Amino acid sequence: MAGDQLKVLNALDVAKTQWYHFTAIIIAGMGFFTDAYDLFCISLVTKLLGRIYYHVDGSKKPGTLPPNVSAAVNGVALCGTLAGQLFFGWLGDKLGRKRVYGLTLMLMCLSSIASGLSFGKEPKTVMATLCFFRFWLGFGIGGDYPLSATIMSEYANKKTRGAFIAAVFAMQGFGILAGGVFAIIISSAFNARFNAPAYEVDPIASTPLQADYVWRIILMVGAIPALLTFYWRMKMPETARYTALVAKNTKQAAADMSKVLNVDIEAEQPNVEQKKSYGLFSKEFLRRHGLHLLGTTSTWFLLDIAFYSQNLFQKDIFSAIGWIPPAKTMNATQEVFRIARAQTLIALCSTVPGYWFTVALIDRIGRFAIQILGFFMMTVFMFALAFPYNHWTHPDHRIGFVVLYSLTFFFANFGPNATTFVVPAEIFPARLRSTCHGISAASGKLGAIIGAFGFLYLAQNQDKAKADAGYPAGIGVKNSLIVLGVVNFLGLIFTFLVPESKGKSLEEMTGENEDMAEIGMDRSASYNNRTGPVV
Repeated sequence: MAGDQLKVLNALDVAKTQWYHFTAIIIAGMGFFTDAYDLFCISLVTKLLGRIYYHVDGSKKPGTLPPNVSAAVNGVALCGTLAGQLFFGWLGDKLGRKRVYGLTLMLMCLSSIASGLSFGKEPKTVMATLCFFRFWLGFGIGGDYPLSATIMSEYANKKTRGAFIAAVFAMQGFGILAGGVFAIIISSAFNARFNAPAYEVDPIASTPLQADYVWRIILMVGAIPALLTFYWRMKMPETARYTALVAKNTKQAAADMSKVLNVDIEAEQPNVEQKKSYGLFSKEFLRRHGLHLLGTTSTWFLLDIAFYSQNLFQKDIFSAIGWIPPAKTMNATQEVFRIARAQTLIALCSTVPGYWFTVALIDRIGRFAIQILGFFMMTVFMFALAFPYNHWTHPDHRIGFVVLYSLTFFFANFGPNATTFVVPAEIFPARLRSTCHGISAASGKLGAIIGAFGFLYLAQNQDKAKADAGYPAGIGVKNSLIVLGVVNFLGLIFTFLVPESKGKSLEEMTGENEDMAEIGMDRSASYNNRTGPVV
């Protein structure tokens, strides 16, 4: 009931879009820009790492990372992200959003720089230190998920809240795009300066010593955008909803938001005791939000199986259909250039537009409709790629394959990849909001780990002789795409567990208004039922 909402929270809900909204989007969004750059840039340089550190004399093909090393390099940051989402999500509800926010950003910056400063020259030493620092990079990135979403949802007005949260997440698209563009620039510069022959011409000279700097520079540059926003993160006040509803300091909440909104907000004394201050593992939470949490965790889990298996390994799909030439026909930096160019085109044509379609439409047609549409179209396009897969591998049909593949990314981002981030920040109570978002996001990263690790093996050729060195026979790209299509369909089904939050205040969604109203009614009843003198 809106009438029982605290004045400071109502002021936020009805506030017109102001400069501070855009400031919050930029401050939180640059964290996600860095997240995406750091998570996905590793897929640009794994082939290069194989050439540098796992070259086999006399081999007809350039060196590649062994299966266990490739899985570790690609997956360790995801493991760190999962742990960070759970830990910082919980910490954000215990200590406050702002107090934890700067810590995650600094951890990301330091780990990003350290990722390029491996110790020693032996392959095992380089890979071990790379994996160590990428785990902690992921740990910091993990904290950014629940904190950025929660902060943006608690700052936003209810009319455009979905667009603001989605805009923060949409910065991921620019991060992926920036990673590709920067890799193109660096690889082109090194190739022009240290021009090397193709591997089939001279296997040793095809990977110049200077190529070792390429992957290090690409990984380390990810720290720069996050560092630029660190000061402004520290200047942001704590969210009014945490201060008022969790810390129970409405006077401070009113003072903070008066400065932010440039209006006078009267501080009021709330009903400090909560009749139903239930915990995460209580029967009351299970009754009110159990199905909601199942819905947010399952849809994010299923989405990320498909999304990360595509994004991290699209270079392998492009190679399989001939969009990237055979590795032996290129030198080391040319291969980085080709992989980066392919991923940049996908990001530019489908990933980035998909994110911003969500921003434009989420508060018009709602979260539920966008998520259903996204999962449905991803299922259709996956099957359209999978069943006639042999048709798409023909040289004359490769452009058609890339178009359909791009459309799956478009509808992932104009669909569940954005909405699974938005909804958990809106439907859980303030004292558990960051924790529940962290649990939902961690479930997604578990799906990402399954997608990333599983696709390494699943997508291998069914003929072991044609599989990559060190890998067992898989089920092939065609059958892997069929599996991903089924996963997307399951995501569509579980979406029906998630409520629509369009146009509603956070307290209306979580039932916190009703709780305050019940407390008021109980107080009134207690007063009226007191025994008085009989006249």
